[in-house]
Amino acid sequence: MGRLFGTDGVRGVANADLTAEMALGLSVAAAHVLAEAGTFEGHRPVAVVGRDPRASGEFLEAAVVAGLASAGVDVLKVGVLPTPAVAYLTGVLGADLGVMLSASHNAMPDNGVKFFARGGHKLADELEDRIESVYEEHRTGAPWTRPTGSGVGRVRSYDEGFDRYVAHLIAVLPNRLDGLKIVLDEAHGAAARVSPEAFARAGAEIVTIGAEPDGLNINDGCGSTHLDKLKAAVIEHGADLGIAHDGDADRCLAVDHTGDEIDGDQILAVIALAMRERGVLRSDTVVATVMSNLGFKLAMEREGIQLVQAAVGDRYVLEEMKEHGYALGGEQSGHVIILDHATTGDGTLTGLMLAARVAETGRTVRELASVMERLPQVLINVPDVDRSRVSDSAELATAVGEAERELGATGRVLLRPSGTEPLVRVMVEAADIDQARSVAGRLADVVKSALG
Repeated sequence: MGRLFGTDGVRGVANADLTAEMALGLSVAAAHVLAEAGTFEGHRPVAVVGRDPRASGEFLEAAVVAGLASAGVDVLKVGVLPTPAVAYLTGVLGADLGVMLSASHNAMPDNGVKFFARGGHKLADELEDRIESVYEEHRTGAPWTRPTGSGVGRVRSYDEGFDRYVAHLIAVLPNRLDGLKIVLDEAHGAAARVSPEAFARAGAEIVTIGAEPDGLNINDGCGSTHLDKLKAAVIEHGADLGIAHDGDADRCLAVDHTGDEIDGDQILAVIALAMRERGVLRSDTVVATVMSNLGFKLAMEREGIQLVQAAVGDRYVLEEMKEHGYALGGEQSGHVIILDHATTGDGTLTGLMLAARVAETGRTVRELASVMERLPQVLINVPDVDRSRVSDSAELATAVGEAERELGATGRVLLRPSGTEPLVRVMVEAADIDQARSVAGRLADVVKSALG
């Protein structure tokens, strides 16, 4: 069996790849593994369970709750809330485990299960491997040890989660947003209630789009993966900026008042400078990934901020931050982690912090983002290939070497298998966009022929 866990939990087509039986089994396995690790020692375990609005989340939530309760874990159901809200509540409520049902930015038919450890942090790779191993053992016949009577878990709704999370977001803002007009695109996702409420309480005048989830329309032509509607709405309403989330609201992209996109690298740069000015950017260091634009690296060097690069995936950014005590990290995709206030990427918090900087300085988000110049970067996703052979293909290695020699010091090449989807990502940066497109296209063709 291939590894079930990707860079962001277990993900697949709901009721096909990710079934109710799997969700239940993984939840029981997680309870057993955490018990073995001593997480529950001396007390009755508690889990926080939340989901995004996907229709499949309804039956998957029921399966997860049943699995946890059958393993003797008490469950607090927080309903539809963003992934970072579930992580926050897991920490603040002192829960032993958090579970979020979401496939993030993926299309509606997909869903996923991601686990949080005590404190609201993503599980370490070795714990995920152990959960997967235990799940497979019992799936193939080994019986579970099951509590009975008063030993089974109890289940209740925790409706206070919404207000508690929103209050937390407002409390950590450095200043209010009065005077700003902001368009919010909620991707018909998990932040459809939370984000408008938070921005309004912070003082902004808001216009919302993509805020009517029906279980089927999540990420459908809207949100951080489809910015056209947000760009049009910002111009139509004469807004100061636009904020876009994905389905589970752990990421944030922005649009300036002219309708131009502000990506995760630029947002990270703006927040880094703001935090340094307030004296809270520990070690004057920011953590990003190898996918970050070369322009971001050059901007941080120019501003005297040290850049540490981690592997792609916000979990690896977070690991680097926790190990060395850094306060800020993120990805070009819009996952931004502000570790003093969140244990994972939080799109609503990121959007609020970006807007707060606009309100504080009186400068447009376009002016603030100009601290860095994005070098031309082309990303091609190559689907339906064997992503496990990226590092082993001699043909690919030769092609990459030739591309790197062609680009020289003015560009770079990065090939990596997606951790959440069955595809390989080809990224090329160059001083000239036409050259970047040409090199990326050739490499994509080699990926198809070598790994197809």
